[in-house]
Amino acid sequence: MAHCKTSYVCLPCRASYKQPYDRARRRLCPRCAEPMIHAGSAFATPRRGDKAAWRTLTVLLNAGVGFHKSCCGGPGFRPRTVREVRERLTYAERSGEPASKALVRYEVP
Repeated sequence: MAHCKTSYVCLPCRASYKQPYDRARRRLCPRCAEPMIHAGSAFATPRRGDKAAWRTLTVLLNAGVGFHKSCCGGPGFRPRTVREVRERLTYAERSGEPASKALVRYEVP
């Protein structure tokens, strides 16, 4: 049975690797040997030098927000800037909404 490839990310190395998905197997970064985070099959890696994009990505992945394909295309809205992340985290704190849910809101009330 063929497995679809999905992205695993090493935040310290600012690197991602497409590998077959296996829930039971922990993936280690080939550069630093630290555990990688499963980001999903719809993940697009930012340039290594784009510090703001990697800060944004770090918040999303650590909050449990992935980049998984849905039935209608991509993963849906994901913040792309530190400002968008900050707005959504502020909303989550004030409203009591979980950060993982607030981070994927297209608009903040």
